[in-house]
Amino acid sequence: MTEIKKDKAASHESDFDFEQAIEELENLVSTMEDGELSLENSLKSFEEGIKLTRKCQTALSAAEQRVQVLINEQGDTEELDTST
Repeated sequence: MTEIKKDKAASHESDFDFEQAIEELENLVSTMEDGELSLENSLKSFEEGIKLTRKCQTALSAAEQRVQVLINEQGDTEELDTST
């Protein structure tokens, strides 16, 4: 049962286009900043923006977890010398 949930989550994540979501968020913000929307449309845009933001946060968290798993699987990594 756990494997099924993981498979569905992975499938859902692969359908999500992070860059497209960011672009949509930018468009929503731009439209709202223009101040030409009615109150109702502003609320709808805000709601859509919140949904997109949550999806982006979820995608970023999942990516961070994947990176951490890869680092853990590979063992210790050398620290880069950033002083140069």
